[in-house]
Amino acid sequence: MKSALVIDNRSLGSAALGDDLAAVGIQVLGAANRSNLVREAVRLAPDFIVCHDEAPDDGLFTACRQLAETAPRPVIVFTRDADASKIEQAMQAGVHAYVVNGYALNRLRSVIHVAEARFSQERQLRDALADVTRRFDERKLVDRAKGILMRARQVTEEEAFRVLRSASMISQRRVGQVSKQVIDAAHFAEAVNRAGKLRMLSQRLIKLCALRWVEGLQAQRSAQLTESVKAVDDIIGALDKSLSKASFGDLLEAVAAAWQKLSALVALLSLPSATTEQLAEADVLAEALLAHADQLTRQLEMDGLVTTLHIINMSGRQRMLSQRYAKQALLGVLLGGQLGALQSGDAARLAMADVQRTAAEFEQALAYLKSVPLSSREIRELLAEADRAWGEITRAYAQARSAAGQQRMLGEASEALLAVFDALTSHYERSMQVLMG
Repeated sequence: MKSALVIDNRSLGSAALGDDLAAVGIQVLGAANRSNLVREAVRLAPDFIVCHDEAPDDGLFTACRQLAETAPRPVIVFTRDADASKIEQAMQAGVHAYVVNGYALNRLRSVIHVAEARFSQERQLRDALADVTRRFDERKLVDRAKGILMRARQVTEEEAFRVLRSASMISQRRVGQVSKQVIDAAHFAEAVNRAGKLRMLSQRLIKLCALRWVEGLQAQRSAQLTESVKAVDDIIGALDKSLSKASFGDLLEAVAAAWQKLSALVALLSLPSATTEQLAEADVLAEALLAHADQLTRQLEMDGLVTTLHIINMSGRQRMLSQRYAKQALLGVLLGGQLGALQSGDAARLAMADVQRTAAEFEQALAYLKSVPLSSREIRELLAEADRAWGEITRAYAQARSAAGQQRMLGEASEALLAVFDALTSHYERSMQVLMG
């Protein structure tokens, strides 16, 4: 037996309408008014809605629209209002049969059949439109994913599509779903790489500022400092555009606030009148920026839902450690005395301990990166180069008591190590294993 929910309007005889529906074999589940139509339709789940209203108004049409959006059902309206504008409103609101001059008992079932047929046709059209829209959206996703794979691994469009299709067959998902995963993985991989660069730049800025006490003011260092400041601004701006404000807005705001404080002091450190006290203060602010950038990077890695993003995070962190190692060694010289000399000063001992701790972290992470199966010829070559560059910087540290040793370690060696891990992190970001999850 088919069931109906009647819109209650006692002054117009809804009780009689309910009796007539029952007389033609329709089960009346109950009555509702406009304000709770949707709630009662969800609760009772009738096959259709019947309303008897002499003069339908916006209240009824609003209730019908809400019903169509929440719990679609065939809707029948019996009325005496033949206004053409009301008929148009009714059709737009989701009414499937708008019957003027009331109803007759012998026509009730046929009117219900008409409403059900129109409702079924509408559903088929909606489903067909949704399918076409889905296919169109998936085609756009496939094209974007192919472009990502083509740029990342320098393959042809046909090869990129074969990769997507193969992954689709293995995972038993549509190609569009696999493509969406590739797009999401690329988005988070890029974001993790960018946020990770902020960690490195927080340390590189202090290193470059400290070099003025070793080398004096040099055009090369000044250019590197300007480049690093611009890089931080660019990265924060790019992340602000690409990241969800709801998910990451608070973390990015903390990064931006920390950078605002640090950048003001970095500008002072580029002046001839800068002092080591200002350098020490800047290092404290850089540590705050590092902490906030690290928190953002780790959250991006976790939200990315791709385990291989951890590789990008680890490799990107090595960039930071390469600069941190050099920075700490130099600050130990400038703020704590000559490293390696027999001293009892707390500052010197703390600086020595910081350098050794950073070296241990770096070597542990390097061993991890060499052990993971995610690899390629380019990645293996860069890891071997990282080994050589790390050897260079540690040998330079042994000579840090001399100005030449300081310059070698903090200048050429640390920059060479940074370049290796910057390239390595980019390779991980573009790795097929990362993009395919």
